[in-house]
Amino acid sequence: MRVGLVQLTVSDDVEANLIRTRALIAQAAEAGAQFILTPECTNLLSSDRGYQAATLRSETDDLTLQTLRGDAQRLGVHLLIGSLAIKTDDLDGRFANRSYLIGPQGEILARYDKIHMFDVTVSETESYRESAAYRPGTEAITALVQDTTIGMAVCYDVRFPYLFRVLAKAGAQVLTVPAAFNDTTGAAHWHILLRARAIETGCFVLAPAQCGLHPAVKGNAPKHPRRTYGHSLVISPWGEILADAGPQEGITVVDLDLSDVAKVRGRIPSITHDRPFAVAAAAANPSPTSTA
Repeated sequence: MRVGLVQLTVSDDVEANLIRTRALIAQAAEAGAQFILTPECTNLLSSDRGYQAATLRSETDDLTLQTLRGDAQRLGVHLLIGSLAIKTDDLDGRFANRSYLIGPQGEILARYDKIHMFDVTVSETESYRESAAYRPGTEAITALVQDTTIGMAVCYDVRFPYLFRVLAKAGAQVLTVPAAFNDTTGAAHWHILLRARAIETGCFVLAPAQCGLHPAVKGNAPKHPRRTYGHSLVISPWGEILADAGPQEGITVVDLDLSDVAKVRGRIPSITHDRPFAVAAAAANPSPTSTA
């Protein structure tokens, strides 16, 4: 399977982002990619909740989704739209951070709503509360790309290894982790976390990423503009980095030998070695050992 990872620097301008995304998808298809992946937040990155509420659309009306479905059909490729910010019918007004797998006929083959919300304080000047604007998903999702089973995840999910183990045990051979990873935590953890998920599961990991400084073109600018790490990665089931896109926009095209999944799992079949166990706390004040 030839895969193409798209690395983007999106703003809060949906139309401008779509033009750039389509151009890079077309480049990946021209390079022979059969499965093309875009990052998390492909349609926009914005911290202005009022602007989001006014700009975002439901799935049926979303410009990016409908346009990229047409592109997948025209190009005859499988397309993972890493995620889109999508309006929902939730009474509290929260959006979904939703990943879409599009088939070569333009059909939606799978939807995955990001489960783990990025509610963190990275530093005194940088904090995120994703759950304030986005509702968490509740289901892990696998789907077929050609004859290959993929397991779908998004960004912060990568810090929760049990999700990836569940996906692998459900048949996933390839794990998709589109992201808009913070540049501070990215420099410290991005490569390590993704390699660990590949090694633990014996899966290929495909991680298309946002990169660079994300300007507020239409909404209110935050005090500290968002910066993401980039470095879209393709990782083998043995944990080798097959490709690293670096910090700039562009495409990364890699051929995967899917037989490597079975080979690696044959060498180290840890995916089949789960054992039940209990957690017991040692006594706080153990009795002294008798010397009688």
